[in-house]
Amino acid sequence: MSSCAVPTMQTTDAAAMRRGACPSLAAPMPTGDGLLVRLRPLDGSLTLSQFSDVAKAARQFGNGILEITARGNVQVRGLTASTVPGLAEAIGEAAIVVPDGVAIETPPLAGIDPEEITDPRGLAAALRKEIAARRAVLRLAPKLSIIVDGGGRFHLGDTLADLRLQAFRRGDEICWSLSLAGTASTAKPVGVVKSEAVIPVVIRILEALTAIGPTARGRDLDVCAVQAFCSSSAESVGIALSLMPTPSVVGIHDLGSAGIVLGLGLAFAQIDAISLMAFLRQAAELGAREIRLAPGHGFFVLGLEGEAAAITQRLALAQGLRIASDDPRNHIATCAGSTGCASAWMDTKAMARLWVETVPDLFDGSLTVHLSGCLKGCARPKASGLTLVGAPSGYALVVNGAAKDGANAYTDENGMKSALERLADLVRKNKDAGESARSCLTRLGAARVSAAFEQG
Repeated sequence: MSSCAVPTMQTTDAAAMRRGACPSLAAPMPTGDGLLVRLRPLDGSLTLSQFSDVAKAARQFGNGILEITARGNVQVRGLTASTVPGLAEAIGEAAIVVPDGVAIETPPLAGIDPEEITDPRGLAAALRKEIAARRAVLRLAPKLSIIVDGGGRFHLGDTLADLRLQAFRRGDEICWSLSLAGTASTAKPVGVVKSEAVIPVVIRILEALTAIGPTARGRDLDVCAVQAFCSSSAESVGIALSLMPTPSVVGIHDLGSAGIVLGLGLAFAQIDAISLMAFLRQAAELGAREIRLAPGHGFFVLGLEGEAAAITQRLALAQGLRIASDDPRNHIATCAGSTGCASAWMDTKAMARLWVETVPDLFDGSLTVHLSGCLKGCARPKASGLTLVGAPSGYALVVNGAAKDGANAYTDENGMKSALERLADLVRKNKDAGESARSCLTRLGAARVSAAFEQG
């Protein structure tokens, strides 16, 4: 470990400005199209019948639009104060378990992925139970998240968390690398915790967060202080864990002895209830038995064999789902936009379709285009190769930055299609054979890209 400052725990002035609670059945969130409810089913697992029941309820009590978030949660839109109780009753009748309290996340194929080091769901369940038992004394930020990652092909290394527990083998023993605030590559390492010590250590950290205040997150903890008060249970030694890049969810994945799983994605994070219900009915007829929600606005279909998986994949495409890693829609991040959020100045879904049609050469998988309805950048807080931000007077383009960063170029609504056509022409004329879109844009530079976009 590197040298540390005097162990302290401190808040920042930004804490008071952080967004509040996540929308839930108990606390729906007002949006531009009514109330929104977010559901986080236990272990991200649903039967096809349960998923269909959610879609049916979304149509009956909401506006019929469902979303899967970047973290793999289901959202139902267009609810009202009078219809939320009906949705809650439908969820209960479908026997869908939706844990409340701190979000404790495990990989989407936990217990199935043959490459995982250990099934993390048992530890996650024990943590939920222990935290629930201390609910009266723990005052935690509504958006606090804990990742318990047993590894595997579809690990959660790219997902942000306040507390991260990553399994690894040390001889015949399974231990956990504990880190704070970030992805697997950016989080601050605390140390190594043996399995039997994980729960006491995590509870102690949550107590420290409670002492800071109800908005405290993992980033507010001083690593040295955490190491100090966990010294009796955690070894303060750095562990360099090498995680292979997570493959795209979409596609047919052969897991060997675990069989085949079909990965699908929602187009621009949304699907209408009728299309989803139709697909689930067809998939069930072909032998599918379970759904696992997945990060990246997707889900896995379990239980299919051989040709049935290929047929189901084609049926999914017919319903507008993303089915392949080369689908350009895989590389566009969109928020709800003006059709679903009162803060947005752009119809992000319509804009996404325009980008796919007009600038296809950009979507080779080398970069992500982020379409943000406003400066908050909810869909992708981090930097993107290109970010388009809605504004009252038109659209701002950010090159190699996030929505909140300064804009490089502007255009109004009347000039948007022409701006994209010029951008497409710039890439088409300058992209060398075998060169990626990201490399091409980097070589051209932000000034030249901005000039092409803004030229009138």
